[in-house]
Amino acid sequence: MNEQKRILVIKLSALGDFIQSIGPFAAIRNHHSEAKITLLTTHAFVALAKQSPYFDEIWIDPKCHIWNISNFIKFSKKLRSVAFDMVYDLQTSNRSSSYFRIMKKPPWSGIARNCSHPHANPIRNSIHNIERQAEQLAMANIPITPISDLSWVKADVKRFNLPPRYSLIVPGCSSRRSCKRWQSDRYGEIANYFIKNGIIPVVLGTKNDVDQIQAIINKCPSALSLLNQTSFSDIIVLARNAIVAVGNDTGPMYLISTSGCRSIVLLSNKISDNNFLCTPRGSAIVLKCNNLTDITVTTVISVLKNELSVHYE
Repeated sequence: MNEQKRILVIKLSALGDFIQSIGPFAAIRNHHSEAKITLLTTHAFVALAKQSPYFDEIWIDPKCHIWNISNFIKFSKKLRSVAFDMVYDLQTSNRSSSYFRIMKKPPWSGIARNCSHPHANPIRNSIHNIERQAEQLAMANIPITPISDLSWVKADVKRFNLPPRYSLIVPGCSSRRSCKRWQSDRYGEIANYFIKNGIIPVVLGTKNDVDQIQAIINKCPSALSLLNQTSFSDIIVLARNAIVAVGNDTGPMYLISTSGCRSIVLLSNKISDNNFLCTPRGSAIVLKCNNLTDITVTTVISVLKNELSVHYE
């Protein structure tokens, strides 16, 4: 009787990148249908990964550093505790590549020096995430990578008691990237546009977005705030029934657009990597300017009018 093969997949962050790795996760599972597949990821993605059909177990990367000797030794022992038959490093960072040496150089797809299945494309960093990962897997003998599919995600969103006709607004972003935020007062005007068209705007965000969301509510009191109330799964399920979504170039918009919800993403050429120019299901319209302040409310409403007319055809 053949021993079950062990596969390790490494994907640590960030949210948008993780969502764009759903297709590669599926490709690896399809290729190793009988194997036991372990995902090494960060704590933020554990719940979503556990719900997915792609992994048999989840390991959490403690992000320990070599100068924290005790934790580093403990994590290194865990990495070496299994003789993995193949490792797919989808993070392809210096950090994840260092695990190749710690694990005593197992069969490895990635960019680690002298690995068995290198992604040997000298311009790989200029390729979009989706194309880059598909090419990496092709070089590791997985020829077909499907688009990211979140249809398996489940969540009970009835507790939010939302009306039948609602839209989503995502005005925030990482606290370290505040320059990626379109002005809150403009989102407030968009919220009022939705109200005039019989659509309730539902504003999503975390504790980092309190000021932005409060500014929108002040300008449009009829908007509903779900500040700090939604998990990743909640956002995906909410997006399936939303008429349209508008937001910044931030992780939740990847969840929303990948769910199939028509989305308008506001993006600055100066600070974004243009990931939304190649969305998994083609459901995002990207409005780009060098400075976000150059994107006007009139421009966004013009696009929304077209999207709403398509929705109701």
